[in-house]
Amino acid sequence: MRGQQTSGRPPAGGPGAPGGPEPRGGILMGRPFGVPVYVTPSWFVIAALITWVFGGRLAEVLPDLGGTRYLVSFSFAVAFYASVLVHELAHTVVALRYKLSVRRIQLQFFGGVSEIEKEAETPLREFWLAFVGPLLSLVLGGLFYLAMQGVDTDTVPGVLLAGLMVSNLVVAAFNLLPGLPLDGGRILRAVVWGVTGRPMTGTIAAAWVGRALALIVLIGLPLASAARSGSDEFTSDNLIDALLAAVLAVIIWNGATGSVRNARLREALPAMKARELARRTVDVTADTPLGEALRRAREAQAGAIVVVDGRGEPTALVKESAVSAIPEHRRPWVAVGALARDLEAGLRIPVDLDGEALLAALRRTPATEYLLVRADGTAYGVLATADLERRLTAVLAGR
Repeated sequence: MRGQQTSGRPPAGGPGAPGGPEPRGGILMGRPFGVPVYVTPSWFVIAALITWVFGGRLAEVLPDLGGTRYLVSFSFAVAFYASVLVHELAHTVVALRYKLSVRRIQLQFFGGVSEIEKEAETPLREFWLAFVGPLLSLVLGGLFYLAMQGVDTDTVPGVLLAGLMVSNLVVAAFNLLPGLPLDGGRILRAVVWGVTGRPMTGTIAAAWVGRALALIVLIGLPLASAARSGSDEFTSDNLIDALLAAVLAVIIWNGATGSVRNARLREALPAMKARELARRTVDVTADTPLGEALRRAREAQAGAIVVVDGRGEPTALVKESAVSAIPEHRRPWVAVGALARDLEAGLRIPVDLDGEALLAALRRTPATEYLLVRADGTAYGVLATADLERRLTAVLAGR
């Protein structure tokens, strides 16, 4: 199971990229505290697996249930993921308390993820932001244990409460493992950050521990499964355990790697200045042939074409992707107005924006080009999201 994570932005096109569409993330289940909660399609896979496995356990403990045991097992799967949601909501409440916006919560194959838009400002806040999830899982495990004391363990309520107690304790223990992307990894990151004063050092340390955990899971779980079966033959249960271990190891490894990638991105964001990314522009009217507009752009060494009205005021931006789609032999016969996007309010952004403020402005109105304007409202140049993505890609590649 995974806990909270800080949401990073992919450097290239696609969902989550600057100017790209906002990903939905599955089936919307509600908006507690104003944060959307999604259930991904992969949840139904794990719900079916839990129903099957828990149903087999019920057949041993309560053989009189018959086929009804699968309905009970599915109820357990739903109740278990409700507990996971409580775990994630704990992260969300603390994040909101620290004025950190939460993009969404996802319930998926291996648990839940709270996507928090920004990093905590101090190591102590990072610690509490990470620790509160496992803490709530421990509390839930204790509550289910207390509830068990009032029922017979050989009944459906007793078995369900026992299962929920154990599963919440397992979630808490697993999330406390000290490697990213788990909550324990964020706790380790907070500790190293506090000692060294460098959040990046904490991220790298916790990421390497996370990668080590991935290898331990990949190798250790299948070996433990084989030892538990006590047989020299490779059974179907061993195969399932090995497959789950492989999937879990990949998730942990990729999560640890992604954490380092996002940390590098956050370090680079303050250096991302709209003014430095601006393209020189050439102004043309809407009826100007594309071939002629491109000729003027080449002469002016401009990288963008702006459509202006009779008074010279910008009204639209010619889309680079639309230009690329027009064959060269047709360009003298196509007017630039047909290839332009009107300049709505969100496509005019201040030239002095940088870092998180710049990305936030781009995400509010997804587009491929934006007009950069000075404080007095006059045009300075054009920002193409392709240029920003290339700059971010170079940073993430270590160049």
